Amino acid sequence: MIDPNVQICPVCGVKIEGGDKVIFSAGPVGTRARLWARVCNYAQKPDCINQDHTAIGSVHENDYYKPLP
Repeated sequence: MIDPNVQICPVCGVKIEGGDKVIFSAGPVGTRARLWARVCNYAQKPDCINQDHTAIGSVHENDYYKPLP
């Protein structure tokens, strides 16, 4: 059964549940803003489901990936 509250991006395969709960393939659950900051912003593919800036919301400094020192 397909859950209408779950979207799967054809570009990166990430799952978005309930509009803003992003299930990454590894690591903790995130938000659309974190997904955009770490993936969508760089991929820039037309089929990406996370391009609506009103749905993404505010992107904060801690949404971007920071490598460990």
